[in-house]
Amino acid sequence: MAMPPISRVQDDPGLPGQVDVAVIGGGIAGVAAAYFLAKAGRSVALLEKGVVAGEQSSRNWGWCRVQNRDEREIPLMLRSQEIWDGLAAETGGDYGFRRDGLVYVTRSESEMARWQAWVDMARQYQVHSRMLTAEEARAATPGNDGAWIGGVSSPRDGMAEPFKAVPALAQAAQKLGVTIHQRCAVRGLDMVAGRVAGVITERGRIRTDAVLLAGGAWSSMFLRRHGVDLPQTSVRSTVFLTRPAPEVTKGGIYTPDITISRRGNGGYIVAARNRGRIEVTPGGIRHARKFWPTLVSRWNSVSFGVGASFFRGPDALAGKWSFDGPAPYEAEDMRVLDPAPSRGVEEPGLEQLAKSWPALAGTKAEATWGGWIDSTPDAVPVIAPIDALPGLFLSTGYSGHGFGIGPGAGRLAADLILGTNPVVDPRPFRLERLVDGSPIQEPGMI
Repeated sequence: MAMPPISRVQDDPGLPGQVDVAVIGGGIAGVAAAYFLAKAGRSVALLEKGVVAGEQSSRNWGWCRVQNRDEREIPLMLRSQEIWDGLAAETGGDYGFRRDGLVYVTRSESEMARWQAWVDMARQYQVHSRMLTAEEARAATPGNDGAWIGGVSSPRDGMAEPFKAVPALAQAAQKLGVTIHQRCAVRGLDMVAGRVAGVITERGRIRTDAVLLAGGAWSSMFLRRHGVDLPQTSVRSTVFLTRPAPEVTKGGIYTPDITISRRGNGGYIVAARNRGRIEVTPGGIRHARKFWPTLVSRWNSVSFGVGASFFRGPDALAGKWSFDGPAPYEAEDMRVLDPAPSRGVEEPGLEQLAKSWPALAGTKAEATWGGWIDSTPDAVPVIAPIDALPGLFLSTGYSGHGFGIGPGAGRLAADLILGTNPVVDPRPFRLERLVDGSPIQEPGMI
């Protein structure tokens, strides 16, 4: 197993006795919310069972895109891009954000039709994506002879550096007064008279009347301990990072064969043609009916299996653990979810990289890692108050595309907690859409 080369964040000594808001989870959703809450003058404690950005927030492609998102996410993603644009100047941190564009190319007429439908829909949001002819697709992928019939380009989209962006934002939040506590798991909520009165951590209690749960893959287990059902399951993925190599793109390119993302240091994050793996787990079985329509629509893009995650991990069966003792995610190998990368990804991926771009022949891998992607049945996150537990707010289920939208999601969560005018309409992100018995809306393009 290998973890991405994450920039480390310094812990704050000691737990505060009381804060305005406690944030559970040190990924981009939690860190961004903490930042915006502190900007609004609130005292915040950020509590992370492992390390800041240790899980999916550092294990992704780094893409900050509007292109091909579900329509419900477009307004929030546009706001996120505006935030990305200004973060470095606002905080003095290095996020590696740049709008170098993203290109998608294909050999499939049906894929072209789906992209065209998305571009037509997105015009109402003033999105600057455009379809590419076969000749334009070849010109947009220099050095690659993929016999493309066309593609789509999103020149205003871009990427940031997943290994350092979230730690940089966490450090900016600390400068505003947020205290950060790593290796400090929250075992549960302290409820008094039916509403949140604090959090119980492995180091002690913190009094607060507002809690944001941004626990990623662990959110469903945490909520189930408190009697709230969240239909969420996990998909295992594998990517690898190369050493610095010749530039064949400044941004990112998706092809049917391989996807590459150029890093600031000259290397590439590579996602070869390995399918996401869904492991059969108690959590997945519980919510199988809700996920079935999405699984059918994406049958060819996932594989299935049974592994250790059936017995241990965020989708395993967990009872009502005592808040006086360790929670399941306090086990040392659960502090940071670091699943073994899928076998047979790196070597074939490097071969495909050389085949797709001969200029990259001989490129070596620097690191390969797996990740658990927290997913909802409609592949749209939940960012909402939890009515059954007054004082608790939720930000989770980003379904593999949460890094880019993270700053806007953090801003929306902060707005909901503060009771101020939300940055976008929050209704598409309600939990009730997944649990009220209504048919689950299948995801748009993501």
